Amino acid sequence: MIPQIKKILYATDLTANSAYAAYFALDLAHKYQAKIVMLHCTETFSRGHYGLGAVYMPPVEEVLDDKRQAAEAELKRRLGEFYRKVGSKITPDYARLVSEIIVKPAYAVEEILNTADAEECDLIILGTHGKGWLKQTFLGSTARSVLERTRKPMFIIPLPSEKIDIDWDAA
Repeated sequence: MIPQIKKILYATDLTANSAYAAYFALDLAHKYQAKIVMLHCTETFSRGHYGLGAVYMPPVEEVLDDKRQAAEAELKRRLGEFYRKVGSKITPDYARLVSEIIVKPAYAVEEILNTADAEECDLIILGTHGKGWLKQTFLGSTARSVLERTRKPMFIIPLPSEKIDIDWDAA
């Protein structure tokens, strides 16, 4: 028996590859009447207090907290705007498709796996940059790492070979 798709985790790194994968996520959510959780991970900084002689410096998180919150809010706004542009091309009922937009400072592979479990997602959708064995061998791949560790079904969407005009600002 194949489980129903009720919730889809769509993870993005804000590249053309992941923008293209968004079309698949939104189309599948529309066809299966499922919800989408959009996830974007930002780089994390090491935690802890730093000192220089007698001068105390607070943790990096405290110093950057206001800027990080502003950046995360802007990323959520951009993701929401992109979703509205793409969603309106797929269905007039696009507003119901995305249940949550998450922006977190985290290591992408771990956060994709954790969010898929925590949000009880039935499917994971990722775009991939893979364009040959050399690139995959030396650079690794978030998609490959998630695929090796998850027990959930995944769609890994590469960019098509023909030129396409997809980006986050002009969906």
